[in-house]
Formats: sequence, C-alpha cells, structure tokens
Amino acid sequence: MTVHRPARFVVLALLAALVIGACGAQSASESTADGAPSAGASLGPASLPLTVSVTEAAAMRDAGALVLDVREPDEWVAGHIPGAALIPLGELAARVAEVPRDRDVVVVCRSGNRSAQGRDILLGAGYTSVTSMAGGMNDWAGSGRPVVEGP
Repeated sequence: MTVHRPARFVVLALLAALVIGACGAQSASESTADGAPSAGASLGPASLPLTVSVTEAAAMRDAGALVLDVREPDEWVAGHIPGAALIPLGELAARVAEVPRDRDVVVVCRSGNRSAQGRDILLGAGYTSVTSMAGGMNDWAGSGRPVVEGP
C-alpha cells in the first residue's frame, strides 16, 4: 500500500508533536495545575518529595530528621516546633554549613512559602535529603501538634 505525500506529512507532523511534547512535559504527579511542583515530586538521589504534609513532617522529625525553621527570631519566640533549629531565611545562604548533611532536613516557616525558598537554597548548595513542610507553623499548630514558646 502506498501512502500519499499529504498523509505521510500528517503522520510525521503528529509524531514530531508527540516527541516534542513528551520531552518538555512534567508528569501530572510532579506538578500542580499552575505548574508548581507538588508533594510527591522527587528530588533525586534521596527521593524525598519537594514538599511534605504536617503529618509526614512530624513522622520525619520523630525518625530523626532536623526541623529547620527559617522564620525570623520574633516568630520563633512566639512558637516553634520542639527540637527545631532556627536559621532565618535571609541568613541561610551564609550559614548553610551549619545544616548537617547526614540527616534528612524538613524546612519550616509560617505558611510554607519561605520554607520552599529555604529548601531550594539547600538544594542549590548540594543538599539532597531536604524537603519543605506545606502549611508551615499555621498548619502544625492548627493540627494540635506541640509548640514551644520562647527562645
């Protein structure tokens, strides 16, 4: 059977579109509708998701992960996760050596925005076992989990 030139062109164009689309697309499990990474998108060697829930963060903390709070000192004093360490986001790049590389790290802030930035600073510095807690301290405290006030 002989394929006519117009039909052959259509087939090749469709194949090209499929290949180009597949090369640049993220899977549905790796991004949200707005293109942002979703919980469950892996980081690579450590296979930690980019973002974890409060429940997952609590389990990681209980298993020995470092909780790194990147809020400002006055926010920290108002209430923080027991056992967490404080390095404000604006200081993190300069103080990155203070963050251990031999433990999982869960980065926390008030609502989840600064923690994602902190996570990305650590990833950029070569850390692989780092994630951000979605919902931040707002969700942590709202779920009834323990909060320590003071320095």
